[in-house]
Amino acid sequence: MRTIYWRDGTVITMDQTKLPQETVFLKMTNVVEVAEAIKTMKIRGAPLMGAAAAFGLALVAYHSKAKKKKELIDELQKAAEILKETRPTGVNLFWAIDRILSGVRGFSGDAKGLAASVVEEAQRIADEDAVANRSIGRHGAELICGGDVVLTHCNAGALATVDYGTALGVIRAAREQGKKIKVTATETRPKLQGARLTAYELKRDGIPVTLITDNMVGYVMYKRLVDKVIVGADRIVRDAVINKIGTYTIAVLAKEHDIPFYVAAPRSTFDLAHCSADITVEERPSEEVTQIGSQIIAPEGVNVLNPAFDITPFEYVTAVICEDGVLHKEDLVEFEANL
Repeated sequence: MRTIYWRDGTVITMDQTKLPQETVFLKMTNVVEVAEAIKTMKIRGAPLMGAAAAFGLALVAYHSKAKKKKELIDELQKAAEILKETRPTGVNLFWAIDRILSGVRGFSGDAKGLAASVVEEAQRIADEDAVANRSIGRHGAELICGGDVVLTHCNAGALATVDYGTALGVIRAAREQGKKIKVTATETRPKLQGARLTAYELKRDGIPVTLITDNMVGYVMYKRLVDKVIVGADRIVRDAVINKIGTYTIAVLAKEHDIPFYVAAPRSTFDLAHCSADITVEERPSEEVTQIGSQIIAPEGVNVLNPAFDITPFEYVTAVICEDGVLHKEDLVEFEANL
């Protein structure tokens, strides 16, 4: 399922805040609309945010009236700053923007040619993500056995990427190989991406899924109801994986119960120039915790801590699955040299 499209100066994607009750398509024609969709999580998932940011710059280039190349470059740089202000933790967004701007700075043609090259590069970034996810799925499926119950957290499926998914891509590939596996999905408070999005994707694809609350993970592991864990990532740094809040808790429990804990992510999620201490963990609005939809569930004025992500040290990670294969901690040093 392709999640985001470019169509003649319009970027089209689903509003993920409406799922699963409604399927509403966003049709965006300027970078401010793209930035707002990312900020409000209508567009979410690290790889998808990267593709969306690239398409946001493509909209600027496509609709620009600039006659001179320098004028267009200035417009693109200003748009890049707007996009970079949306969400600080997931690295794919910054990676995609920097890739576009790097190509812009090295372009030798005129403004019209530059605009066309930005659109082409954005489309290339999206297409590459779709291909990478298929490769991640193939590599990861080798780690899955028939009969496995795989636990996943948040949504690392097609909805979080351009197509197919990372963690769910592994599950899809295993099923395509004929392996009879089942999935346990956490609800993923406070935005309920597991309940709303992961369960939606898996039911649509006919993959058996059982939904649990986040605080049931210890119970299902203790009862040996889970064989493996596969999650996505928003940023992989030198010493840790940064992913949706709750990931660290699951990783610790998995290690305690001798359950393999895998992370599936494309190369664009790797940020091996930094360590976890360098990264800003996004703090989300308190209303996400104090209410569900429009229903208030907490006392007015209560203090709220609402980080969107947590940090899982590599000692809790069995391996990372990317488009190049299955990497263990000791592989990352060599991998960094080849990035």
